[in-house]
Amino acid sequence: MTAHAPSTRLLLVRHGQSTWNADGRWQGQADPPLSEVGEAQAREAASRLERPDAVWSSDLVRARSTADELAAQHGIDVQVDVRLRERHAGPWQGRTREEIEDEWPGFLASGERPDGYEGDDSLVARVLEALDAIADAHFGATVAVVTHGGVVGGLERYLGAARDGRIPNLGGRQLLRDLSGRWVTGERVLLLGDDSVTVPGQL
Repeated sequence: MTAHAPSTRLLLVRHGQSTWNADGRWQGQADPPLSEVGEAQAREAASRLERPDAVWSSDLVRARSTADELAAQHGIDVQVDVRLRERHAGPWQGRTREEIEDEWPGFLASGERPDGYEGDDSLVARVLEALDAIADAHFGATVAVVTHGGVVGGLERYLGAARDGRIPNLGGRQLLRDLSGRWVTGERVLLLGDDSVTVPGQL
């Protein structure tokens, strides 16, 4: 194996549709549950997922419920890390895009964010700390990590991955950590059939 051969493979997956995804509300670190559609998506994704060596999850219920379904299919216990949570969206949590545009006109189009909104630097630092710990605990393994759209997107930007639109529910990205400790992005993935795909409008 060369110095740049992958030692650990992570499959970062966005949770199933939540009730706030369905309502078009910005979630951040608020904790709405999966919708009925999201529960069905998690079951479908579990049937499509090739058995991983471990399953990790954000502590937020929409991610944990998705992870529980994926893990149960393969007889694996879910391990939880709070650092895998979605970014905090500050005063935007619970608001729709229309409500945000009314109160913060032009922010969404320009990329400006309000006070209290967690930026990419903070997000990526805590998430990479968690992913390094997971990779160290499962060296050479394949691990499913159920997290959030903002987490996957933030990592894609940080690692310079080509992006093609928003991350759908139960979509995600492969990450490889090589023997030098470097993270490399693999392909985007989707654990649902075309008829089951939902793409939240918030992020």
